[in-house]
Amino acid sequence: MARILPAGIYGITAEEYSLGRKNTDVVREMVRAGVRIIQYREKGDKSSGKKYEECLEIRRITNGEGVVFIVNDFIDIAIAVDADGIHIGQDDLPLETVRKIAGGKIIGISTHSKAQALAAVEAGADYIGVGPIYSTFTKIHEGGPVGLEYLDFAVKNIPVPLVAIGGIKENNLEEVLKAGAKTVALVTEITGSPDIRKKVESLVRLFERYKIS
Repeated sequence: MARILPAGIYGITAEEYSLGRKNTDVVREMVRAGVRIIQYREKGDKSSGKKYEECLEIRRITNGEGVVFIVNDFIDIAIAVDADGIHIGQDDLPLETVRKIAGGKIIGISTHSKAQALAAVEAGADYIGVGPIYSTFTKIHEGGPVGLEYLDFAVKNIPVPLVAIGGIKENNLEEVLKAGAKTVALVTEITGSPDIRKKVESLVRLFERYKIS
């Protein structure tokens, strides 16, 4: 798959907020609902073998559906299951090193400031995460929310695709889209919904209002 990040919903797993459902079950529902980017993010204490099995199944689900599959943090697992890409944080291996290991895979990196965004572009990131836009409990960032001001900077100044992330819900998604984001990560808003398909359809209508598809 080409190193391109689609616009629209960027789905992320969060089993602890998935109402007792497995990551693979949630992913299957997201893909059926039309989500075209899936990131496997596992912050629990599962064994490497279990994480590999889940990613292998997600690769099977996403293959043939035109869905980009990204693995967060676990470079070895991403390579082993032939994921499309890898997402790293500021405290992980340097992006240049990940590129040497992962070759032509999509590589994204979380950024929380203008300086980090510019450095990511310089290092060759295929896309950047911008956030957390709002307060969030799914991922701790010591600096707190970066707000829409940083998103506005990134939209206007960063030449690679960006993903707005952090505390984004249906009730504030429109603010994020108005600020210029084309790809938006929603975590618990989707994984914690009793009806994932209905939730995704509702979110997609907001994207369509801004001619994003």
